[in-house]
Amino acid sequence: MNILRSRANPRVRRWQRLVRDSKARRAQARALIEGTRLVSACIAAGGAIEELLVSQSGLARKEISGLVDRAGVELVVLSDAVFRAVVDTETPQGIAAEIEIPAVAPALAESRGGVVMDRIQDAGNVGAILRSAAAFGVQDVLLSSGCADPWSPKVLRAAMGGHFSVRIGASRNPIADVERFSGTVACAVPRGGVPIASADLKGPVLWILGSEADGVRGDLAARADLRVTIPMPGAIESMNVAAAAAICFYEASRRAK
Repeated sequence: MNILRSRANPRVRRWQRLVRDSKARRAQARALIEGTRLVSACIAAGGAIEELLVSQSGLARKEISGLVDRAGVELVVLSDAVFRAVVDTETPQGIAAEIEIPAVAPALAESRGGVVMDRIQDAGNVGAILRSAAAFGVQDVLLSSGCADPWSPKVLRAAMGGHFSVRIGASRNPIADVERFSGTVACAVPRGGVPIASADLKGPVLWILGSEADGVRGDLAARADLRVTIPMPGAIESMNVAAAAAICFYEASRRAK
């Protein structure tokens, strides 16, 4: 068995760039996912795995050997030290995969429901919104410029496999994208909107969510059919955008039944 033991190996350096450099991910249309949950979710969804990376000690784990059998692609074994140098977790699980970033773009004109994220920079929030979108059947996700890279390691971890259940794309012109949607466009605002329990959310809904600091830009918010607010009787002025997204997605999903 050949084991990669050098951090100077060109393949190792390339994987490191995919983990740390968003430009490399975009240029190559590749990303590195790490951990049994993400690899399993990718396999279950029929994701395009290019290579499977396993640490030398990880080979002994039954869960990992099962994923190796299911993946059916080239296996690359790395020494434990080199594997830790590639991934960015402090206690890696011993398995990672180089994947092709899906080329299927959101199709808002035919979408059953979606979300546009406007300048949401926090990777944890972007990942959590993707996770909630997958949980509540939100089909299409668009991210404006200024959002965190959806294929960065932190976003991937926060989404817990949600990437493989939705269509994700970059929006160069959010206004034009919103105008292609045929259902209700709802902009979430911290105050002054229709209380979410009273909002007309029948049929497909496209949510517009902004950063907690800046909210949704005015010209984009103006394209919404309605502005929706989540009433908060407590003392907090605003809610974390990822938590608000989960409530919005749930409410629209509940009405659709």
